[in-house]
Amino acid sequence: MTDLGDFENYSDEVDDPGDEPVAEVDDAGASAVDSADADVESAGATGHSGADGRDEPSARFEPADVDPAGREEGVGTLCVSRGLRVAEDGDDTTLQAYVTRENRPAVRLGSYLIAPYPDGELLFCRVTELEYGQQFHADDATEIHARRAMRSDDFDEADYRLLAGLEPVAVLYDDGGDLKRRMTDRVPKPETTLSRASDPTQIKTGLKMPEDGVFLGHLSVGGEKVRTAATPPTIDYRLNDDYENGDPLVFRHTLVAGGTGSGKTHAAKNMLRQFLAEERRYPMGDGRTVNPAVVQFDPQDEYAQMHDDGEYDADFARKLDREGIAHGGHDDTVAFVPKVGSATYAADHHRAEQIEFTIPFSMVHDDPWLVAGSGLNDNQYGALVRVLLPRFERQYGAEATYDEFVEFLSDPALREELDEQGAVHEATFDAVGRRVRGFSHVFDQDARPITDLVSDFVKPGRLSVVPTYHVSDSRATEAVVLALSSLLIDQKLSNDPTYERIAETPLLLGMDEAHNFLTDAESVQARKVITKFTEAAKQGRKERLGLFLVTQDPQDIDDAVFKQINTTIVLNLGDEDAIKSVNIPRSLESKVPYMEQGQMVVYSPDNSEPVELIGLSKCLTRHGRG
Repeated sequence: MTDLGDFENYSDEVDDPGDEPVAEVDDAGASAVDSADADVESAGATGHSGADGRDEPSARFEPADVDPAGREEGVGTLCVSRGLRVAEDGDDTTLQAYVTRENRPAVRLGSYLIAPYPDGELLFCRVTELEYGQQFHADDATEIHARRAMRSDDFDEADYRLLAGLEPVAVLYDDGGDLKRRMTDRVPKPETTLSRASDPTQIKTGLKMPEDGVFLGHLSVGGEKVRTAATPPTIDYRLNDDYENGDPLVFRHTLVAGGTGSGKTHAAKNMLRQFLAEERRYPMGDGRTVNPAVVQFDPQDEYAQMHDDGEYDADFARKLDREGIAHGGHDDTVAFVPKVGSATYAADHHRAEQIEFTIPFSMVHDDPWLVAGSGLNDNQYGALVRVLLPRFERQYGAEATYDEFVEFLSDPALREELDEQGAVHEATFDAVGRRVRGFSHVFDQDARPITDLVSDFVKPGRLSVVPTYHVSDSRATEAVVLALSSLLIDQKLSNDPTYERIAETPLLLGMDEAHNFLTDAESVQARKVITKFTEAAKQGRKERLGLFLVTQDPQDIDDAVFKQINTTIVLNLGDEDAIKSVNIPRSLESKVPYMEQGQMVVYSPDNSEPVELIGLSKCLTRHGRG
């Protein structure tokens, strides 16, 4: 007995010449007789029967054309076999299209399609489902069918239908010569021809994308750029940067999240380069328009390279110029290097100017938590703020040093006096003394105080980079970053600022590895930091202060800060908790772990619909140590 579908060829003896010959069965299960019959049928289809019943091959029928006459436009038509409905609740909406055979290879999840209404309005929609179904009922779940399919190189598309589920995005309509969008409020007609969205204006209007602004990348679907018939054929995606269309999104804060190797620093540099363009100016309260200052905290010492040109050829540069994308090294880039103990900074990977600085202990009077890095509790922090620091300032003066403060806390007479007065319990006094020690290498080093360098540190059009890679002590790094960011935020939010330069300059405060500084924590100093950054985020649009946070662990950033972020840019993330934390639509969440380097999802509700982008393949400034 042989295996089903794999019969052996056989022949039997013919006892009588009039008997029918026994068929030989081929591997596909079709007999030679069947083949002969097919030849006869074929002959019958091309001739006619004579008087004796025999076919006369000389007379033939004209072959019939099975394809409809005329030329088809589009990818398919709307069908009503499963309903055709739009509803206020998106879950109740039913829109499906039959995709014709020649268009099936090009249709992808996320593709944008256009369905016209009879009066000229357009339904802009997105493919959310793709489903093959049988054209004719047949049971293909059989052994014979499976084996035949396995031996075949292809299948006949005519035997199947491809249905595309559609999500209506917006209705596009003409308003005095301008194309505008509104929510989907009408159902399209059955059998409406669908076409690919190929007009840049229709696509940008349908997705609510600004025509101008800060360039982020090119619109894509499934990792491939959306192509149009225009020049250039790609669709540029930009962030609103004009007060005429609402507050510039730079002052409503940006988060760039991506895992190691996702290209987040490459992407962040390209974005920051756009904010540093000469034409990028913002109006101030006194009527001036001013270039923003950018201060970037840099734990991996990569951003000072933005002083130098990127590695790309003249053809690529011309393409950038045609699209209005700022590129090339930014000459006004300065590395402000913190002096911490004996740590030395080596900078053979960039040519930016270097200015060394130190954190003066006098800044602690405004931000006492700078010396609370070891974790003071509420009681200890209260003693530091309300009793110890004020008394120290009265005795030693506002410009007293950290070493003098340590000496102050080493006085046993002071300890006893405060305990007897009931101001500070002796155990609390000892705890504060222990926890504020260990900062001698951070404060009052042999360099100019940052408070004397404010006019250089915050300067319109300047990129001020604060590298901390050379500082091996994480506690010291945290103190430096928080001291400088607090100085900037306090002056921005103050009604009576000490440094007018900070108050009068639009400011973008960038922080790489932001999760290390804005984490959700229980300590009192962590809560103070979060409160400060939350207030900065809330008032940023009014004070021309924007936060630009870069992280590979977005789930570790405190929710109070996260809720103030308007623009979220997500590159490849492999951690499920990290993906959930960025709060992008579920339809895009599933794509994040599979995105290649440079691919990103942008979720900015006040700027556009959620979209996929592909960033530039080249960094617009120098990038990498090679």
